[in-house]
Amino acid sequence: MKTFAVRNLRLCTKDCLCLYVCPTGAADTENSVIDRQKCIGCGACAQACPSAAISLVPVRMPPQQPKTDGVAAAMGELAKGKVQAENAARTLAARSEGALSQFYKCVALSCRLSAEDALREGGYMLPQSSAVHALLKDIALSGDERAAEIAGRLMAMLPVND
Repeated sequence: MKTFAVRNLRLCTKDCLCLYVCPTGAADTENSVIDRQKCIGCGACAQACPSAAISLVPVRMPPQQPKTDGVAAAMGELAKGKVQAENAARTLAARSEGALSQFYKCVALSCRLSAEDALREGGYMLPQSSAVHALLKDIALSGDERAAEIAGRLMAMLPVND
């Protein structure tokens, strides 16, 4: 299966070992992007990365598995609960000061990330899904030229594979 490397910017510590092991020079720390055109999918950068910020993904994603109504409803309830918890933490952060405010901001971020992780693991945020393409279309129509250009490029790269 043909793969290419991607970098998770949240995990990247800019230790830059990927630069030294990449045989094609695809890893670029200037803009923190791995050049997909240069990447041959060897995985050397992923193995060298001390923060595990680089992983290999398949060029062509497998089709998504269908979701039963019960699973879809459960994921919706989970996401709704996470959003409510995030909003509650933001409200508390706005009412608090200093370290307590920072704590509540961290709780809000944690709620957001765990909701995103749950939805991604449940197969609702896969890049090839029609839901992601609908979101990209909305972004493309938002009026922001730069966002529209990027959304258009992503839609061209990621075929819908529901």
